[in-house]
Amino acid sequence: MSKVAIIGGTGLTRLEGLEIEGEEMVTTPFGEPSSPLVRGRLEGREVLFLARHGNPHRIPPHRVNYRANLWALYQADVRAIFAAAAVGGISEFMGPAMVCVPDQIIDYTYGRSHTYYEEGLDHVTHVDFTEPYDATLRGVLGAAAAAAGVEAHDGGCYGATQGPRLESAAEVRKLRRDGCDMVGMTGMPEAALARELGIRYACCAVSANWGAGLSEGEITMEEIERCLEAGMAKVRRILRGAIVRV
Repeated sequence: MSKVAIIGGTGLTRLEGLEIEGEEMVTTPFGEPSSPLVRGRLEGREVLFLARHGNPHRIPPHRVNYRANLWALYQADVRAIFAAAAVGGISEFMGPAMVCVPDQIIDYTYGRSHTYYEEGLDHVTHVDFTEPYDATLRGVLGAAAAAAGVEAHDGGCYGATQGPRLESAAEVRKLRRDGCDMVGMTGMPEAALARELGIRYACCAVSANWGAGLSEGEITMEEIERCLEAGMAKVRRILRGAIVRV
């Protein structure tokens, strides 16, 4: 039977409420994943959890082995993924600690191993990516948010940047002109790799701060951590409800 997984990002290196049944550090043809696969039950449903940045949080966004992470979940028979991500808000509905279930993404990253289709090929493979997030899983997240009484914006464009530095004010203005509602550093190639493997994938994004130039003063880690704590508490409630709805 196929399994459901949660990929935890910044602010979600462990999943509260998960009844842990075991941990396994696996190997893949693409190296080691960021963390062991944690197996357990959440709300009675079997689930796997993977900490994208490791536990403790130590791997910067541009050094995450996305191919190993997704392959490890795939070979564990995962066929649906809920990914939690911390982002910077650009559009007015993405103020600090707000939650969004994006429906589109633009990739601004570079130099990342972003595909499984590049070596030893019998033919060139192109994967449709018109709708980067699975509509059914997005609906599940929305229903879970409503049931939990959490305001979660339905739809939005995630701009994926390289990191690990935060963006300049001019870059955020460009992202806004491009139609991005939020900016993060881990959305790609994670979403595309899931598509290549045939894994349904949806993202639950929480705003840790306004993007550069959209608020007064410098962006501080103290501000980010405070907003993440409040936002990820909402995400945990959503995920608990989403798991039982898959």
